[in-house]
Amino acid sequence: MKLTSLKDLQQVQRHLAETQAKAAAQEAARREAERRLQAERDLFTRAVGAVKALPDARKAQLKLPPPEPVAVQQQRDDQAVLREAISDEFDVGTLLEADEQLSFRRPGIGPDITRKLRRGEWSIQRELDLHGLRTDDAREALATFIREAVKIGLRCVRVVHGKGLGSPGKAPVLKSRVQGWLIQKTEVLAFVQAKPAEGGAGALLVLLQASGNAILNKNR
Repeated sequence: MKLTSLKDLQQVQRHLAETQAKAAAQEAARREAERRLQAERDLFTRAVGAVKALPDARKAQLKLPPPEPVAVQQQRDDQAVLREAISDEFDVGTLLEADEQLSFRRPGIGPDITRKLRRGEWSIQRELDLHGLRTDDAREALATFIREAVKIGLRCVRVVHGKGLGSPGKAPVLKSRVQGWLIQKTEVLAFVQAKPAEGGAGALLVLLQASGNAILNKNR
């Protein structure tokens, strides 16, 4: 707008003042409306008291099962048992039967048990192959295998230790170690060398203790 006189300036000033007054009135009206709305809300809240939203009937309320507790200490104890239960220093020479096929039976187990085990009267239910494992790894693998087999109720298992053909000097490094480890496991009742078709001199058939001490029941 071009101002040409004092009168024009006064008109502009009046227009600005009116605009500002109108804006202030609108703002005041807006604030008053918000105040009244909030007052009405507060009045309703005081009248009805505390409320709780109703669940949406269109949604299923599923309760998830709590996660299974992790027995950390039990796991640590189990690992400690595996490390300490069997030793490489155990002398098995006096505990093995002196025959061409070295075998073992725990005191109280009759010689007929090893004969039946050798004849295959207990079916082989699971096998552990220790080929290629270092001594420490083989020891832990065997302890774990025996413990789990007994836990699920297995009676007869085969442990393959190898004939040592790939070892320095062609000596069966694990063979005597495995025999000693098995003898130290109280869950092992007896073991014999496997038949040629089942591994021969490179494997052992192991009879494990049954639940309820029914040591002579056979798994056909």
